[in-house]
Amino acid sequence: MAGALLQLALLTLGLVAAFGLLGLLTGLFCGTVRLRPRRRGADSPVHRPLQHVAADLRRLARELALVPAGAPVARRRGLQAAYDDVLVEAAALLEVRHTMTLTPAGVARDAERLRLQAALTDAGLVPR
Repeated sequence: MAGALLQLALLTLGLVAAFGLLGLLTGLFCGTVRLRPRRRGADSPVHRPLQHVAADLRRLARELALVPAGAPVARRRGLQAAYDDVLVEAAALLEVRHTMTLTPAGVARDAERLRLQAALTDAGLVPR
């Protein structure tokens, strides 16, 4: 009895190993599995393209403008935070100085947002 259970266990283990190896080989030949991670070359960008950032800025500005008066405050704050994040990303891409990340929420941050929007416009990107 014990011999039959051992044989069944070994057969099951062998089948699992065979199917695993088959899957690995199939992935290697199809290109879906890599043994070594792909390294970034010197020409690979680490950031998103400026066109995508500009499109996100315009989309978020439009969504912010269309938030209805009775909408939850969390929705407006979330959209505003997302807009600010993308605004900072655009400033980094265009090498425009800002203090958005250091400025606390409120009137000072609103003023810095307007200043950064004007600076990005001067750099050639129209955020709104």
